[in-house]
Amino acid sequence: MAEIDPGKLQLFQFILFTKLEGAFTSALVHLGDQLGLYRAMASAKAPMTTAQLAQLTQLNERWVREWAYNQAAAKLISTESEPSDPPTVQDDRFFLSPEQAVVLASEDHPAFGAGLFHSLPQTMQLLNDLPESFRTGIGQNYDSRGAQGAVGMERNFEPWTNANLLSAVLPKLDGVVDVLDRGAKVADIGCGTGGALLLMGKAFLNSKFTGYEISKYALARAVERLERSKLTNVSFADPREKPLPANNSVDLITTFDCIHDMTHPLQMMQAIRGAITENGTWLLVDIKAHDAFTMNATKNPMAALLYGVSVMVCMSSSMSVPDGAGLGTLGLSASTAEKMAKSAGFTQFRKLDVDHAINAFYEIRP
Repeated sequence: MAEIDPGKLQLFQFILFTKLEGAFTSALVHLGDQLGLYRAMASAKAPMTTAQLAQLTQLNERWVREWAYNQAAAKLISTESEPSDPPTVQDDRFFLSPEQAVVLASEDHPAFGAGLFHSLPQTMQLLNDLPESFRTGIGQNYDSRGAQGAVGMERNFEPWTNANLLSAVLPKLDGVVDVLDRGAKVADIGCGTGGALLLMGKAFLNSKFTGYEISKYALARAVERLERSKLTNVSFADPREKPLPANNSVDLITTFDCIHDMTHPLQMMQAIRGAITENGTWLLVDIKAHDAFTMNATKNPMAALLYGVSVMVCMSSSMSVPDGAGLGTLGLSASTAEKMAKSAGFTQFRKLDVDHAINAFYEIRP
């Protein structure tokens, strides 16, 4: 065995334990979101002691105190201190900066991020099943995380979508807004709980929108949301019961962050080509990725997170059947997407100038 460098050993131990810290802190972010602690802090007019925060949220102070200590040590919430002699728990007061407040407590802000942690317990529970996936190659589909998995995806993606889809994305597609204003046939594949479709349906009342989703939990929630919306130009369907049209009759097709999750993405692209009109548009939104691991690891500061998400969620979904493609979270680079789209029969592929931290946006035409 090679001689061990004590300094390098200590550094590596530190690196490893920071990963474990992230796991425990993530669990407490989930609790802060679910228990309303962030929202209570965001609504406060001044920094609070943990006793005040506990009273406001009707929680036990000792538990709130330890939660706040973790969050402040992790620099997720802010703190100020008025030292006394001897020190007491009343010395420390906690608050959210404006930036922390929008990320942790403002669900209507495009930067809201606490939704990422919504279904963390259900995702982590899959650790019990993943050893068998490693042995057999067969992963878990999205419904393995239950109804909260669907809600988590909704809370994760919709804040940015609600703020930007109509104003910053659709206008970048050549002529699409005019087509939607006049009246078009639109399909959203992998629509989840239907947020993007309902948003477009409300904005373009002359057009007809159909959302396709295979998750029973997401589909049920989409139908409930549709009923509350009172929209009559939107519908949802399970494509196994009501397939995507194959007669080139759909003017606009959208796929938001779902192609890389699919068991058979190329077959889906071929189905999209069979559904879309000869002058139609496919808006493909998927994770920014490079063609090789080295590029992802060196160019993307979130590479480790995204590869982890892939094992737990995305690749697992795409390998949930024996012949699943297994693209994974970082598996659909621009060149791969273009190659697959052209193999499916499309001829035009253009990357859109849309500013997003994680996703790339492509306009694809027959």
